[in-house]
Amino acid sequence: MNPSERIDAMIAGITDWRGETFAKMRKIILAADGGIVEEWKYMGSPVWYCDGMIAVANSHKGKVKLTFAHGAHLPDPDKLFNAGLEGNARRAIDFFEGEKIDARALKDLVRAAIAFNQSKSKKKAAG
Repeated sequence: MNPSERIDAMIAGITDWRGETFAKMRKIILAADGGIVEEWKYMGSPVWYCDGMIAVANSHKGKVKLTFAHGAHLPDPDKLFNAGLEGNARRAIDFFEGEKIDARALKDLVRAAIAFNQSKSKKKAAG
């Protein structure tokens, strides 16, 4: 199976609200930019890339966690980050049962992550 098929299978195997939340979150991430690539890493986790790592997601008991690799460097005007706030690089969003995903805000955050990745790439090329 390719990474997208593995992610499809993983989501299909989550039969409670977390599967639906995971599927919605994934759809929003992929809609943010046509250049986003899905991978399957870290012992079975979906990871999204575009000019570098954007985020990794996991289903936990009681929540779905989306961790942005460079979240500490991203603007978060909608205050989506609610976990991992003490870290120097990563920031996460924990989605809980019954919560609605703010699609516009999440897309904006994914796009900010891509812009950050692109700015790092340009700095490396210039340096």
